Amino acid sequence: MKLIFYIVLVAFSFSVSAQNDATVERSNYPQDYFRNPLNIPIFLAGNFGECRPGHFHSGIDIKTLGKENQPVHAAADGYISRIKMEKGGFGHALYITHPNGYTTLYAHLNKFVPNIQKYVRQEQYKKKRWDVDIDLSPTDFPVKKGQQIAWSGNTGASTAPHLHFEIRNTKTEHPLNPELFGLPIVDNLPPVPTEVVFYDNEFNSFYYCEKETMSVVKKTDEYVPEKMPHDVHNLFSLNGDTVFLPMGRIGIGINVNDYMDGSDNTLAFYTAKLFMDDTLQSQVTLDNIGYDETRYINAYVDYGTRQEAHKWIQCFFQLPGNRLEIYSSLNKSNGWLDFPVRHLQTLIVDGKMQRMVVPELRTHKIAIVITDDKGNESKITFHAVPANYDNPSDGPSMAGGYTSFYANKPNSFKNDYISFSLDERQLYDDILFRYAAKKRDSAYSDEHCLLNPDVPIHHYFDLVIKPNKQIPAELKNKIAMIYNDGKDEDGRGALATDDGWYKAKVRNFGTYWLDVDTIPPVITSMQKNGSNLSKAKQITFEVKDATTSVRSFSGYLDGKWICFESHADQYFYEFDEHCPKGKHELVFKATDENDNTQTFKLTFTR
Repeated sequence: MKLIFYIVLVAFSFSVSAQNDATVERSNYPQDYFRNPLNIPIFLAGNFGECRPGHFHSGIDIKTLGKENQPVHAAADGYISRIKMEKGGFGHALYITHPNGYTTLYAHLNKFVPNIQKYVRQEQYKKKRWDVDIDLSPTDFPVKKGQQIAWSGNTGASTAPHLHFEIRNTKTEHPLNPELFGLPIVDNLPPVPTEVVFYDNEFNSFYYCEKETMSVVKKTDEYVPEKMPHDVHNLFSLNGDTVFLPMGRIGIGINVNDYMDGSDNTLAFYTAKLFMDDTLQSQVTLDNIGYDETRYINAYVDYGTRQEAHKWIQCFFQLPGNRLEIYSSLNKSNGWLDFPVRHLQTLIVDGKMQRMVVPELRTHKIAIVITDDKGNESKITFHAVPANYDNPSDGPSMAGGYTSFYANKPNSFKNDYISFSLDERQLYDDILFRYAAKKRDSAYSDEHCLLNPDVPIHHYFDLVIKPNKQIPAELKNKIAMIYNDGKDEDGRGALATDDGWYKAKVRNFGTYWLDVDTIPPVITSMQKNGSNLSKAKQITFEVKDATTSVRSFSGYLDGKWICFESHADQYFYEFDEHCPKGKHELVFKATDENDNTQTFKLTFTR
């Protein structure tokens, strides 16, 4: 059923009674306990709860004037409880546990202060690996509020210099919204919604909803904050004041960004509420999101629209397999709106009294109230009128066969050439799984098309594929499983099973096949062989693998292990006491997921 919207200019007054949620939440957290971890004013490049691919943003990203090496200070008294170094993620990260039950995290750092940096380097050489995760005791590195602990940087999965800062509940390890702790952040700008999306849940699965998008228009002539509750700053409506919706169960999602003074970066709202006829139907509050549940963002947003149009449509309804705890005040339909409201009516039929369910075709008042961390508020209001259409949708196509998969239940599929199982937490809503195979002459299996990439899967599962041709003995350990989502391809090493099939861990629907991978990583030196590097600070290599990824790397200077670090495709060694003045031979090795190894030898003088 296509959603058809008719614009009817209808004027009405609408009032919503709502709390200032940010004020309520602040009363639960200590104010003025934590200081700004930098010595410059806080301007945000990102805030808590922002939608990111596969996760919610778990802290605030503080701008560092577009450069690295700003001094970073302990936000409060405590002790350094953990230091982690990794290629992606937080890069160089440091954790401080505080006596009041909270832990702060400082991420994407460049270097730590000398005594900490020396300790970390000793641990790296002891373990002979750069990526370390070190737990510390309260007596190792106690710190005072304001004490310098590091310098800001751009390490890990960072794309520009900034400091990622988190405040976590020490006991649960759940990140909390740092803006609720009284940090000195100036924000007088309310959220700015741009679109409202309507979903017709005719087939009782989000993935088969017909949807229509309407632009939001600001009602500047109705800006009367003194007459509205809680100083509403912005009033919006749809493209007119009334829309006609199909009868049945309708979901609502919004495309919205928040902003702050002094920064042009888009941010996340704090709370969003959906009202129908003055009754709260659903509330979303972006606070206290654990790392164990952050991937449920793929159930919270319109995942298909994100994949196709790169928009974050955030939905007020909770899917059956969505275990996020950000929802409250959900109606009996889990945030979906029932159009129309049905009621019992007594009728006389053929002289007999009968009770019948009759649709109530009446206008409903809808309001969406969006608030940021500082209580700045915007509101979208419109009328929704149910309409009974006579052209029902054909529903999802059954061509080619399908298998019913259900949320909150185990599901599996197997035929002569492919097999996988999903546990009860993998799907967010019921789906009709479709499978198709296509010949790929150059590969060692058919292309196996598993539904499509627009339906998300929560976590990794084992996909097992049978080769369709004999694999030579010398290639049996060189098989990669290749994935194509319709836009890009990537591969991962596949392991042979006892019955000759090949297995890899994947977490997406899409197209998969087996191919051979005998090509080692390509190492490109940023230095010429025999160079005089007496004035250089480091040695750098670029390493890329054509089929899978670099699984491991190592560097040996004159036969002894040295600490190489990786950032994206760059691998570098910063000169230290392990490289004295003189002539040296460096051997750098990189190995991919199929044990293809490349070695690069470099002679240089320092």
